[in-house]
Amino acid sequence: MSTKKSEAVRFLEKLNGGSVTFGKFLEAVRKGEEMTQPAFAETLGISKSHLNDIEKGRKAVSPERAARFAIVLGYSQARLVKLALQDLVDRGGLKLHVDVKAA
Repeated sequence: MSTKKSEAVRFLEKLNGGSVTFGKFLEAVRKGEEMTQPAFAETLGISKSHLNDIEKGRKAVSPERAARFAIVLGYSQARLVKLALQDLVDRGGLKLHVDVKAA
C-alpha cells in the first residue's frame, strides 16, 4: 500500500474515533472517487443494495471477496482482508486484534 493510502487510513481512523470498519473504508474510497453507490457497486461486481448493506455494517465480507475488491480498487489485499477479518472477529464479540501479513 502506498504511503498516501496509509495516511488516508490513519485520517479515517481519526475521524471515526477508532478503527475503520471494512464498510466505512469502502464508503470512504467511493466518496473519495466521487462515485455513486450504483457505479461503485458495478465496479465491485455487486448490487447497489449489497454495497449499501456493507457500508452500513449490516453485511460482512469474506476474506476472499475482500481480496478481490482490493485488486479491483488497487489497494493492498492484506489491508482489506485484515479489515474484513477484524469485522468478523468484532461481530463475534471477541476482544482480539487481527494481524495479516502477506505470505
